[in-house]
Amino acid sequence: MAARVDHTITSGTFSLDGQTFEVDNNVWVIGDDEECVVVDAPHDVAAIREVIGDRRVLAVLATHAHDDHVRVAPQLTEATDSPLLLNPDDLVLWRQIHRSREPDGPLADGQEIHFAGLALHVLHTPGHAPGAVCFDIPQLDAVLTGDTLFAGGPGATGRSYSDFGVIVESIRDRLFALPDSRVVYPGHGDTTTIGAERPHLDEWISRGY
Repeated sequence: MAARVDHTITSGTFSLDGQTFEVDNNVWVIGDDEECVVVDAPHDVAAIREVIGDRRVLAVLATHAHDDHVRVAPQLTEATDSPLLLNPDDLVLWRQIHRSREPDGPLADGQEIHFAGLALHVLHTPGHAPGAVCFDIPQLDAVLTGDTLFAGGPGATGRSYSDFGVIVESIRDRLFALPDSRVVYPGHGDTTTIGAERPHLDEWISRGY
């Protein structure tokens, strides 16, 4: 079967700044029938492995290091014999969760990861977290945005290591440079498109979303 985006939702908690919330997280598995990459590893290794099936996992890619996106990343990489890649600017968050395990490699702006006949392009999009990244896959007309952009607005910026002005700049300069047809696969909630979100940027700014 041709390369595609597969999906599951896992449930758990998000904790930061002394508060904990119940959350549902999207997990995206991109690849063909032979190999794939996993985007984020939130709460449940078994649920993610069910989506992977018997495919070879080339990497687990973290959009950022909030605990609801990387909580089971070490266990998943061990179970699939794959590396965990993270933008180094998010090590400050990673080390709050995983003190004895460092990521296996970096994710850098402009980096390309090739698998299943695809080229995944890493876009550094800080704001929700300092090392937040998105993954653009032109061949699938898809962009995986983590918590940078959702259906209806940007990710939250009211907690440590976040900045509203920075996330708006990331969305305007990096994500809104993509075609309107690009399907947005976020870290939480429903998919959307760049074209559906683009007209609302000024509204978000005026509301201080």
